[in-house]
Formats: sequence, C-alpha cells, structure tokens
Amino acid sequence: MTKAKGSLDKNLSNVVDDLDQTAVNSHQAQQQQQDSNDRRHQDALNHDHPTDLEHF
Repeated sequence: MTKAKGSLDKNLSNVVDDLDQTAVNSHQAQQQQQDSNDRRHQDALNHDHPTDLEHF
C-alpha cells in the first residue's frame, strides 16, 4: 500500500479555496457558479457507462 503524500485531501482543499473567494459583483458570482457547474458536468461525462453486452 502506498503512503499518502499529504495529510490534506486535495479535493476538499480545492472546495475550501473556492468558498474563500468572495464575488465582487453578480457577474463574478455567476462566473464562479458556472465554473462549478462545468466541473460537475464534466465529471458526469467522464463516468463510463457499461456497454450493452446482451445485444449484438
């Protein structure tokens, strides 16, 4: 088993960094929300779906 390189979870630290940012105006707030939505959408696209092996 490999040893963890750091004591902090990288994903959790990224979330904390995102939450630390305060939006200056509504446009910047919308851009930050869209970045989050884009990452969530890309994550959903990256998941493999099993192939249908019953039909040839």
